[in-house]
Amino acid sequence: MAHSAGADSLSGLQESSRTILDHYQSQVRTRRIYTVVSIVVFLIILGASLDFANSANSGKFFERLPYFFDFMKSFVPDSPLEIFRAMFDLPSPFSDGSIKYDYTSDRVWITDSFYIPNFFYQLAITLNIAIVSTILGASGAFLLCFFASTNLVGAGVTRWVVRRIMEIMRAFPEIVIAGLLAAILSIGPISAIIAVWVHTVGALGKLFFEVVENADMKPDEGLRAAGAGWLERVRFAILPQVLPNFVSYTLLRTEINVRASTIIGAVGGGGIGEVFSLSIGRDHAAKTYAIIILLLITVICVDQFSAWLRRRLIGKQSFEFGRGAA
Repeated sequence: MAHSAGADSLSGLQESSRTILDHYQSQVRTRRIYTVVSIVVFLIILGASLDFANSANSGKFFERLPYFFDFMKSFVPDSPLEIFRAMFDLPSPFSDGSIKYDYTSDRVWITDSFYIPNFFYQLAITLNIAIVSTILGASGAFLLCFFASTNLVGAGVTRWVVRRIMEIMRAFPEIVIAGLLAAILSIGPISAIIAVWVHTVGALGKLFFEVVENADMKPDEGLRAAGAGWLERVRFAILPQVLPNFVSYTLLRTEINVRASTIIGAVGGGGIGEVFSLSIGRDHAAKTYAIIILLLITVICVDQFSAWLRRRLIGKQSFEFGRGAA
């Protein structure tokens, strides 16, 4: 009798396992079908896009693809050392009186005997634009994010208005805002700072209030029960939880704003982007490659500095935990 009951139990277990396996295999087949359909739809859209590009390019898009890298092949400096000379404003042996080889006239003199290479000076302007706009943008996002969080102000008018303001501020790319401001304030770093600042407030504000909404509200409930005001609850219950994420997002935004400031410079925002646009437009290969190398080194340095600063502010234990899990 006991043997029969055990056999029935084992049979039921096998039947249950078989049902689970059949259900899993059915889900796998369904997922594969969805994947194949998605790939087919993507390829159709891609083909339609390429066909449209070909038509918009007077039927020359596919014909010109084999010559895609011809510009890079012809855009070569007379000597590899010319890149170094252009970077540090040193005299060129190829000088023929044209501005293509006239590197020394661009020097920014600090004293009668000491100068800063022009590209380094322009790069400093770009970094200043990025840093100032990030500080102003992070400050604005910090002030607005708490009024956009449902767990702090509810789902009322205040939250709705603040969120719409941030959506408008990040709706347009920095280069579009800079173009509009250039018509009002003329070209220059001020227009670039305002453009990057506006977009940074909107972008960081969204990230900040999402972090606030995910914060643990138990400390807030305790302070509220003790009679603390709204500002006191934000300061002592919410801010300590969200501040590390705020710092991390701000550092990430700094890296993004360095690149954005460079792009804005190409449309008159000043800095390294402006001289880069002029160099490549005038077919000055040595100057162009010098700027590219400087930008690459700058982005790497900013990324490494941000990682170092995050470790100092957030703590090494967070990074060690992730490394151990990997």
